Amino acid sequence: MELLVAEVVERFYMLLWPMIRISAFLLTAPFFSIRAVSVRIRVLLAIVLTWMVYPLSEWPSLDPISASGLREVFFQVFIGALMGLLLQIVNAALVVGGQAISASMGLSMANMVDPNIGNVPVLAQFLIICSTLIFLGLGGHVLVISLLLETFQILPIGEEIAVQGLIQLVIEWSSMIFLGAILIGMPLMTSLLFINIGLGVITRAAPALNIFAVGFPAMIMAGMVLLSLSMTSIGFRIQWLWQQSFEVMGQALGVQ
Repeated sequence: MELLVAEVVERFYMLLWPMIRISAFLLTAPFFSIRAVSVRIRVLLAIVLTWMVYPLSEWPSLDPISASGLREVFFQVFIGALMGLLLQIVNAALVVGGQAISASMGLSMANMVDPNIGNVPVLAQFLIICSTLIFLGLGGHVLVISLLLETFQILPIGEEIAVQGLIQLVIEWSSMIFLGAILIGMPLMTSLLFINIGLGVITRAAPALNIFAVGFPAMIMAGMVLLSLSMTSIGFRIQWLWQQSFEVMGQALGVQ
């Protein structure tokens, strides 16, 4: 009986390490970390993925309370959270781009509370919804899970990882927050700037014209029309951002 209990404890320790990495990824990755995916679903998904990956490799039996075990816990949480963070940068770029477009249209005050991000403009929330649909349409959820399972072969548990190289990669990739926002928002912002200049010329020519009564509705209507016309290019830009994030995840697996 004591032998059976010892074997169960050893098996639990071996299952613990891949489950920590997978759980950290599910807590930080897009789509899997939204409120619609409840904690029960994430726990069940983590158990299923751990059970699938368990027969594919040899797992160390480390005591998680020991010094080496705590160090390994940190590494597993770091790897899982890092991969989720690389994907979250795409959503951050959409939020920044949506804020810039909203400010140009005069809708910066039209905010809504996103339980996953916080108080964001309505246009940013609209872009995030479109991004989630594109992510699922590309099969991104399957791709990132396959990359996550591949990390157990490339970054095995119990071995040293290049923490400094991974942090440097995240810092370099974080510049995509501003670059992606510019690529998404610049066409609309440029068009709205010319419309704003035209309204300024009209106001200068007719001082009696109330700019607040005419300018704000005109900017909002023009912004909505331009946004509807630009959705195709914005969709391609969002798709490009997701593809770049998948490539960066592949680069992170090669950092040793």
